[in-house]
Amino acid sequence: MTPTANWSYPTAIRFGAGRIKELAEACKAAGISRPLLVTDKGLAPLPITAGALDVLEGAGLGRALFSEVDPNPTESNLAEGVRMFREGGHDGVIAFGGGSGLDLGKMVAFMAGQTRPVWDFEDIGDWWTRADADAIHPNICVPTTAGTGSEVGRASVLTNSETHEKKIIFHPKVLPSVVIADPELTVGMPQPITAGTGMDAFAHCLEAYCSPHYHPMSQGIALEGMRLVKENLPRAYADGADLEARAHMMSAAMMGATAFQKGLGAIHAISHPVGAIYHTHHGTTNAAVMARVLDFNRPAIEDRIAMAARYLGIDGGFEGFREAVTEMIADLGIPSSLSGLGIDAPDIDAILRGALKDPSTGGNPIEMTEENTRPLIEACFD
Repeated sequence: MTPTANWSYPTAIRFGAGRIKELAEACKAAGISRPLLVTDKGLAPLPITAGALDVLEGAGLGRALFSEVDPNPTESNLAEGVRMFREGGHDGVIAFGGGSGLDLGKMVAFMAGQTRPVWDFEDIGDWWTRADADAIHPNICVPTTAGTGSEVGRASVLTNSETHEKKIIFHPKVLPSVVIADPELTVGMPQPITAGTGMDAFAHCLEAYCSPHYHPMSQGIALEGMRLVKENLPRAYADGADLEARAHMMSAAMMGATAFQKGLGAIHAISHPVGAIYHTHHGTTNAAVMARVLDFNRPAIEDRIAMAARYLGIDGGFEGFREAVTEMIADLGIPSSLSGLGIDAPDIDAILRGALKDPSTGGNPIEMTEENTRPLIEACFD
């Protein structure tokens, strides 16, 4: 039996198999009468997208679709989405898909009523207060993967197509009004996407757990999220139709994104510029650098990881945890280094600049400097 529940943390979540049928009701709850469904190019022609549009059309909410969304969405994608939103007279967005569709959809709802450029709202200090809060449209998120957890986030990651930098755009009102978390929508995910997105969820939980900042609630959520991934990602990978495992992975994804309010770290600080420059899959990139970052942070996290290992039923403390994670990554068919992702002659200097500028560095247990981060990045390619 797969779990079904209604949650209100951190927003209203309709969780359970088949609940995509409630999409029109969710629009009503969010005050949306003319929704624009935003998804990526790969999902647009698939039956799950057609099914969602059928639900909307059947309820008299139209069938508007925008799908010009790249795997690492850019400001150009955003501009096109905003143009379609305005020209269509829409009053809200349904962000549908994996991290790219969810992030871009949330940004369309956010930016459609703004007059300043999107980069003015980067997650720096109180820059979010520059936005006209009354002009932000509601969004509903419908994840079709189990990884980013963007469906419960107040921010989106957007790639600057000129500088090849990933930027985090934040505003409290970017948080979706309603989330529909239906594990049936993830059944068709290919194995590599199941693996990569699942390891993204694990990376969120792991880095939040290791972050030195004080946030006991996030700490507990991160620990249980790691357990759910450890026990259910191999099952979902082996049998994509295992709805129970798929459901637990959807929970873990949302838990990771909730937990990383406590902070992220070097895994994401390196993964962001690598993805922006070389267009690698984000979660897969996280997994490829995970073991090296564990080693880098070991002096500061060894005891904490040993406690996590005991909770996860792993013997051997830090070493046992590292070995278990490495084995899981290998069993999922993910390379153990960035060189395995097809990156030839990497620009270490460019990756280093991006990593040190990334806000994730603030949550790393050990301070990241040019002197210690360069060898870490080089090790990630070994």
